[in-house]
Amino acid sequence: MPFDLASVRARLPDRHIDWFASVTSTMTLAARLAHDGCLSGTIVGADGQVAGIGRHGHTWHSEAEAGLYVSIVLRLPIGPIDLPVLMLALGLATQEAIAETTGLAADLRWPNDVMINGRKCAGILAQLEGTAIVAGIGINVNHTMFPREIEPLATSLKLEGKRGVSREDLLVSLVNSIEACCKILTDDGPAAILRMFTRASSYAEGRRVRVEKDGAMIEGVTCGLDPSGFLVIREDDGKETTILAGGVRPA
Repeated sequence: MPFDLASVRARLPDRHIDWFASVTSTMTLAARLAHDGCLSGTIVGADGQVAGIGRHGHTWHSEAEAGLYVSIVLRLPIGPIDLPVLMLALGLATQEAIAETTGLAADLRWPNDVMINGRKCAGILAQLEGTAIVAGIGINVNHTMFPREIEPLATSLKLEGKRGVSREDLLVSLVNSIEACCKILTDDGPAAILRMFTRASSYAEGRRVRVEKDGAMIEGVTCGLDPSGFLVIREDDGKETTILAGGVRPA
């Protein structure tokens, strides 16, 4: 079903929203707007993407009219050093929006995956564009199937038993949750977000995981986040290793 943009604009009257039937990537368009000086909170969304961008150069499967694919331009009083913590804040906001809209309890897999029953239902990307940050969020809403290569790893709100989820309601909730989480970050500091993420994620502390680092596979138990928002793993020999990038999986 096509997106009801008028409904969203009525509930977010102060937001500039550009919506398209299909784009290469909402991130690309939002970055261009950010470069041109658009207002903070500007939203770029699409019913479908033909080259959705994931982390580390991966693509994001963007079935037409099945998911929520948006990028939001943020202008916040934080520096580049806070970008990893902002990523965690965006995860918290996505988790909260899913819970508010559907009642589903999602998990957060550090740093940017939103999981339901061990499968990924949403992903987050944040990148700097001059003095702005472009936050891209993809949520699998009404997907009934996925390409073979990601089928064992992915799920959707519909596959988790929530049929007929309104993408419009989900977007409004997501925008409001992002605003609230960003306010916590800027008002209370990164430590507040780190505490919230640690409580909200089964991966942050006490989870046995494996992750590839510098070409080697590391296995151990997560023991929290460092002050910059990076994950710390205690290996079996007691050595603590800080993980700077994703790829964390249950061991």
